[in-house]
Amino acid sequence: MTNADTILIIDDEVQIRRLLEITLSANGYKISEASTGKDGLIHAATTHPVLIILDLGLPDADGIDILKKLREWYLKPIIILSVRSSEEDIIHALDNGANDYLTKPFRTGELLARIRVAIRQSMGPSDDPILTFGTLAIDLSSHMVRKNDKLLKLTSTEFSLLALLAKNEGRVLTHQFILKEIWGMGYLEQTQYLRVFMAQLRKKIEDDPTKPTLLNTESGIGYRFGS
Repeated sequence: MTNADTILIIDDEVQIRRLLEITLSANGYKISEASTGKDGLIHAATTHPVLIILDLGLPDADGIDILKKLREWYLKPIIILSVRSSEEDIIHALDNGANDYLTKPFRTGELLARIRVAIRQSMGPSDDPILTFGTLAIDLSSHMVRKNDKLLKLTSTEFSLLALLAKNEGRVLTHQFILKEIWGMGYLEQTQYLRVFMAQLRKKIEDDPTKPTLLNTESGIGYRFGS
């Protein structure tokens, strides 16, 4: 077992740490633990974990402040695991560098899936410029999209939007992040504009646009590509 397999848990709840230790160890991960923000920062610097699970309600600091300090140098995934469930808290964490956000109580199976996606994404883009998701193929070099081997007609903006989401598979992207990346700083409040484009895109790539399986809405927060 190497540091490449280590997941750091920063959480002051002993029961949560024990549950995560049992679950993650059973799935091949080595565990490093910290019960305070200060110790969490030290463990992150010394163990070089492949991923950090961070609680927001720490006894010595607000988790958002620890998140900001980590993001000054730590480039690998950080998943927030917190009892805070308001849209404001989730958006604030995602906008400050969290890769994902789960609320307590949580399902261990879902957490494991989020961890796998986050780690896979952190490994960087594949040499293959074609992203495949079932029958959907996105060619990043030629800007072409095929579904069931049939070429889809996407506008340049639709392609850019789809590519951004697909390259961040499994990660929640906030409305503001997407608007800034695709349209620029002047569009940060145009969430309705984004909804229109997402509706158009779903009609083109989803089997049933009313029950999307790829372009998923995170209500009040943003969108997630895939599970």
